[in-house]
Amino acid sequence: MKRTILYVVLGIVVVAVIGVVIWQSRVTAPVEGQILSTAVERGMVSVTVSASGSIEPQARVNLGFEVPGRVIEVPVEVGDTVRAGDVLARLDSEHLALQVRQAQAALAAAEAGLAQAQAGARSEEIAALNAALDAMQAQVSAAAANRDQLEAGASDAQVAAAEAEMASAITQQKIAEDAHDMAMTCVTINRYGQEMEICPALGPFEEQARYGRQAADKALVAAQAGLDETLAGADEDQIRAARASVWAAAAQRDAAQAQLDLALAGASEEQIAAVEAQVAQARAALDIAELALERATLYAPFDGVVAAVNVTAGQMTGGGIPAITLIDNSCFHVDVEVDEIDVAQLSEGQPVEVMLDALLDVVLGGTIERIAPAAGGLGSTVTGMAASMGAAGLTAAGAGVAAPGVVSYDVTIALNATDAPVRAGMSANATVIVEEVTDALLVPTWVVRFDRDTGQPYVQRRVWGQTERVDIQLGVRGNGVVQVLSGLEEGEEVVLIQEEMIEVIREEMR
Repeated sequence: MKRTILYVVLGIVVVAVIGVVIWQSRVTAPVEGQILSTAVERGMVSVTVSASGSIEPQARVNLGFEVPGRVIEVPVEVGDTVRAGDVLARLDSEHLALQVRQAQAALAAAEAGLAQAQAGARSEEIAALNAALDAMQAQVSAAAANRDQLEAGASDAQVAAAEAEMASAITQQKIAEDAHDMAMTCVTINRYGQEMEICPALGPFEEQARYGRQAADKALVAAQAGLDETLAGADEDQIRAARASVWAAAAQRDAAQAQLDLALAGASEEQIAAVEAQVAQARAALDIAELALERATLYAPFDGVVAAVNVTAGQMTGGGIPAITLIDNSCFHVDVEVDEIDVAQLSEGQPVEVMLDALLDVVLGGTIERIAPAAGGLGSTVTGMAASMGAAGLTAAGAGVAAPGVVSYDVTIALNATDAPVRAGMSANATVIVEEVTDALLVPTWVVRFDRDTGQPYVQRRVWGQTERVDIQLGVRGNGVVQVLSGLEEGEEVVLIQEEMIEVIREEMR
């Protein structure tokens, strides 16, 4: 498996090297045996930072209902252009409107209570409280008089009245008894010259007389009991009950007096503060109800295009589920990740060239709009496949090889206005030229080797058919070439022995 990987990587490197040689057109002797060669030339080298990402709109928002409900209207479709404030979808909000009315009524009641507390009692209320206090005082007086009478016992007048009641009951009982006797007595009458004796039989007249006698008997018993009670006086239980009645009436009177005093004094600061808190609570409840009613309708927050519609009329939807996706495609930007080494070469406002996979012939202009102040994560790109492999120190800016563990920073590139049919989501490749050096002494990066022990860069120079190692000093790199600051002259021939390159790769793969 390891050997298979080695052969695959080896093949990729060889093809890449040959491609770079052909692209640069710097090979003076294409292949002589197992040696690739090129001449040292002067030219311009551009140092670039490249990264890839995707086209993003100016703004993108997923709109969803915060409360569950039934969708009753979806007036837009995917691709529709809308203006800020347009209705995108609506829920059945009848119950929410009812909650708003309830909250409005509660707020009105709380505000009325506050106004009353601040204004104090009305004259009619004061008069009613005074009348209630007078009535309570009268009850106290009546209860006290009854208690005093029970404690003092019956007076001569009360005894005389009870005796008179008794005498009257005796008389009435005698009259009723005589009436009943008369109703049962036989009488003699003269009818047509003949005397006849008639004896009454039982019937209504006798029943009436009998009921009258029974009532008189009961009245006599009651009169006797009343006389006995008057003569005996009140017992201890009656006196205690009368005293309790006085205390209860006095407590009611004191309560009425306290209500009157409170009404005359008005509400305290603490009471007004409590009522004000109730008003604030009712107002907050109304705000919540109104907000819920408002959010039963989705409005476009900005001018844009409907990118997705995930609900239909009649559908039940839950809170938080995206219903409509809206984008602002008035302008676009590209979000890319740049590793910590390259990001140091970038600054806001730098010009950027952007190419799209979908529009190969289009080059878009742009500028760096924002560079994240903190690292966004791991796994950005490094410049050059061979750099991660260690193959003769080969680098090619922006080759886009993933390097797990490399710290990256988010960079936002604002695109210039264009007539090209740019759409959100298109793959984009951005290139920033951070430095240009003219009249530089240049060699392809694939001829540069590094000493394993010292790290010194060098090349193999060929003179009169013989190769020799020449230590060099490197400058900037870019576009597959590297600047030589010392060690070589223009026109000299440098070579790369393929067997040595393969051996380097083998060492790295072990």
